Amino acid sequence: MWFVELLIPSSCVSCGGPANRLCGACRSSFRPIVRPHCARCGAPTAWPVERCRECAGRRLAFARAVAAFAYAGPVRPFVRAWKERGLRRLAPLAAELVVGQLAAPAADAITYVPPDPVRQLHRSRHPAESLADELGRRWQLELTGLLARTGGAERQATLPRARRRANVQGSFRALAAAPPRVLLIDDIYTTGATASAAASALRSAGARRVDVITFARAVR
Repeated sequence: MWFVELLIPSSCVSCGGPANRLCGACRSSFRPIVRPHCARCGAPTAWPVERCRECAGRRLAFARAVAAFAYAGPVRPFVRAWKERGLRRLAPLAAELVVGQLAAPAADAITYVPPDPVRQLHRSRHPAESLADELGRRWQLELTGLLARTGGAERQATLPRARRRANVQGSFRALAAAPPRVLLIDDIYTTGATASAAASALRSAGARRVDVITFARAVR
């Protein structure tokens, strides 16, 4: 039945082969983001740097962003199944994979980049929220919904890189006062524009430091 498939996928969501959620071959093909990488945005680099070509000269509201895996290969269909098909049981697995790659930064609370409310009508629970919930359980951090969308922004995936920062500027507002150290979770880091806009709203609400963790990031 379709509702059983939502809870327990009977095949690998990346390749379609027989497996419970994710087969061993696809799991071993996930490419982790390892050092050296940029200390600010987490982009892979040839040697350790404080700022890389991707983020040098940009005003980023977050202190540091890191991702567990490169958004490539079997990671792509895994994320699509999680986001577009609403396979709920992928969130615990995604959190397990993240915890296996990344250490929890010091934080007072964990929150997430909120979804566009119109697009979310066609999905189950938002991937960033479910990932933040699962990571909070594992890292003993209280999950708090600190942000909301202000509306009006175009979909980031449809825009060229040059327009993404302007598109999301002012797209988030804080729902409550933010604690001093906030861990912000999203599913994918592409240009950092969304993460920076969300972090800016958190800092305006009182956060002194915002760290970003994503399941995957685009690698160029």
